[in-house]
Amino acid sequence: LRHPLATFFHLFFRVSAIITYLFCDWFSNSFVACFVTILLLLSFDFWSVKNVTGRLLVGLRWWNQIDEDGKSHWVFEAKRVTVSTEAEARIFWLGLIICPVIWTVFLFSTLFSLKLKWLALVIAGISLQTANLYGYIYCKLGGQTSISGV
Repeated sequence: LRHPLATFFHLFFRVSAIITYLFCDWFSNSFVACFVTILLLLSFDFWSVKNVTGRLLVGLRWWNQIDEDGKSHWVFEAKRVTVSTEAEARIFWLGLIICPVIWTVFLFSTLFSLKLKWLALVIAGISLQTANLYGYIYCKLGGQTSISGV
């Protein structure tokens, strides 16, 4: 692996959020503490994947830009020459695809078990994970501009 630290953090925040969601009741009786911890892990994951690991592991980057008229524009960039290994790219894409699926399973389990207080957190998890997935799929399929430097 050329970027072992980026690869580690690409998976660390995602897996930590999932594990914390699954076992939070065992470690804490405070719903608020669990909610905040998981939401922070999901936010750290969103930021690190969007701003760091996507550029390093697959050479892709995206962001949303608001112009002077208040219109929102999505900007997608793809680096022409990849600087990562195929193993890093596989880890990146598998993590990016599998985690939203897991959060979707959590959505159905939350609905069927009637633990509706967790619903907002699960929806936040799905939203953050799916936004990154959407951004990177769009970059992969239609990125026209190249990243100047990683």
